[in-house]
Amino acid sequence: MPLPDDPLAPKEDVFSEPWHAQVLASAHAMVRAGHMTSTEWAGALGAALRRAEAAGAPDTETTYYLAALDALEGLVPVPAEDLETRKAEWAQAYRETPHGQPVVLPRGDSFAKL
Repeated sequence: MPLPDDPLAPKEDVFSEPWHAQVLASAHAMVRAGHMTSTEWAGALGAALRRAEAAGAPDTETTYYLAALDALEGLVPVPAEDLETRKAEWAQAYRETPHGQPVVLPRGDSFAKL
């Protein structure tokens, strides 16, 4: 006889995309490590969601996670120009990585800064 489903388990996947989980896990890790407080995180996320709404973004899951990413990037203790450089390096590495292969970043000067 099969066991009944776990009544506390979600009926569907909790996250639609892996990066959704990664952005929230990163925020959680930063709070636990003391790099920000949960109050700072909540304030930054709320502000990012208000900016998205003011800009006319639709009330969707994607908008929420993009706002969460925006909030997290604003709290990361990295100069904005270094963050933009790193994002550009990720995008370049992603474009150059063959399908099915892991994305590997070059270990250049900007990698050492972050």
